[in-house]
Parts: sequence; structure tokens; C-alpha cells
Amino acid sequence: MKLSMQKKYLWIAAPILLLAMGGFAVTTSVRDHEVTVPEGTELHVRLSESIATKFDTSGESFQAVMAEPVTIKGETVIPKDAPVTGRIVSIRESGRLAGVARVRLTLTSVEVNGKEYDIHTSDFGQRGGNHRKRNWAFIGGGAGGGALIGAIAAGGKGAAIGGPIGAGAGIAAATLTGKKDFVIPAETVIQFELAGPVMVEVES
Repeated sequence: MKLSMQKKYLWIAAPILLLAMGGFAVTTSVRDHEVTVPEGTELHVRLSESIATKFDTSGESFQAVMAEPVTIKGETVIPKDAPVTGRIVSIRESGRLAGVARVRLTLTSVEVNGKEYDIHTSDFGQRGGNHRKRNWAFIGGGAGGGALIGAIAAGGKGAAIGGPIGAGAGIAAATLTGKKDFVIPAETVIQFELAGPVMVEVES
């Protein structure tokens, strides 16, 4: 009798269990689905840290967050504030007399609902100012100052001697002060574009 009752309960419980499992599977399939974010999609990210041409180096990673969500057909695929990782493709410190500071950045991954997706994007580039005019002003000013000092010291004859000395002083001043490095501050919003599609799992 006891065994018969157990079989009876088993026959009742089995369909209920199967229905529950089927319902869970249906719910899961409805809830999670993949959406393709196409090539060319704009990604606007906000830097979480500053990037400086004087201190950072090529190959280093940087952190950012999505400044705007990415939506496909009205559905949010990559939400605002989703964590983003990027890489410094190249960076160059400014020289003292020549060489313009520059930096190129790219994005490498984005995290959505705790899952990280590798991405490939266009590069973002920025250049510092050209200090050639500023250097010539320093060098020219130094030469004039040297000529004036030479003329005062030697009654006019020293101008030809003082000029080269003054030019040397001008070059030294340009060497000491002529670097034009720059910083891209934290919270700066930068735009990239996807260089290839990425499949993202979305929760409905």
C-alpha cells in the first residue's frame, strides 16, 4: 500500500516538474537573446582617468564608461555607464625644440550585464600645438638681446660678437621652456566607431 502511494505521488509530481522545467526554459529563452551591433555604430565614451603625453606610454590600457547608450531598433543593447576598456595605440611626448606631442586611442572591450565583449573600433587621435613660432621668438629675442649687450659693452663693435651669444641664450630658453605636452582630462567624452560587428546578449 505504501509503495502504491509513492508511485501515485510520483505520477502526479513528474508532470508538474516537467511543466516547471519547460516554463523555466521558455522564460530563459525569452529573457536572453543576442543582438548584433553593426559595424559603424558610434560609441561615445567618458574617460574615467586622464591621459597625459608626458607620463603615459604606448600599449597601456585605460578605463572609461559609456556616455550614451547604444540602441538597436528601440532596444538598449549597451547601456549608459557600461564599463569600457581601451588601449593607447601610440603616444609621443613633445620635444623641446621639435616634435609635436600626439596620442592615438582605441577601444578593446565593453562589459554588458557582467559579461565582457571584445570590440574593434576606429582610432581617436589628438596632436599638441606646434611650438616652432614660439621657438623662433625665443631665439630671435635672444639674438637681439645679445646684440644690444654687445653694443653697450664695446661701443657698437660688439654687436656682431654679442649677437651669436644672445642667440645661444635664446636657444637655451627655448630648450628649457619649449615643450608642449597635453593632457586629455578624466570625464572627457570621446567618440569611436565600431570597426566590426559585435554580438551582445541582451536581457529583455
